[in-house]
Amino acid sequence: MDNPVTPRDAGRTGPRRRDRHGRGMRGPVAPPQVPLAASRGEVFSDLVQDSVERLERRWPQLADIDFFVLDVPRPAAAGEAWNDEAVPLGGTVPSRDGRRGRVVVYRRPVEIRTKGRDERALLVHEVVVEQVAELLGLTPETVDPRYGED
Repeated sequence: MDNPVTPRDAGRTGPRRRDRHGRGMRGPVAPPQVPLAASRGEVFSDLVQDSVERLERRWPQLADIDFFVLDVPRPAAAGEAWNDEAVPLGGTVPSRDGRRGRVVVYRRPVEIRTKGRDERALLVHEVVVEQVAELLGLTPETVDPRYGED
């Protein structure tokens, strides 16, 4: 009995991955490069980014505009009541006082109005085109000649 017995996990430095009965999570469900690992918000942001990149080829001045994705629209002022109008799918903030212009796309209203990824991608592109047209003072057809074609 000269040799002291050390616990089996004494040499481990990382966190214990499974419980003492061999149960529990073994690891991630899917590796990060698999689409399953991307959240709905990340997938939606990718759709917006794809649309912006498509438009930037034609309109280089879009590099001076920030594009954001928010889950839902907020009232304009604190305490302001919601009105009975349709929920907006996007919005703009014009550039002023040294601040860049902004285009905002609202994720949840767009997702609710679409059934699949392809339909969602089309609607996202239409919303981005409409908001860019409003910000630049142009018609959507001028911003993207394929606007409105399905």
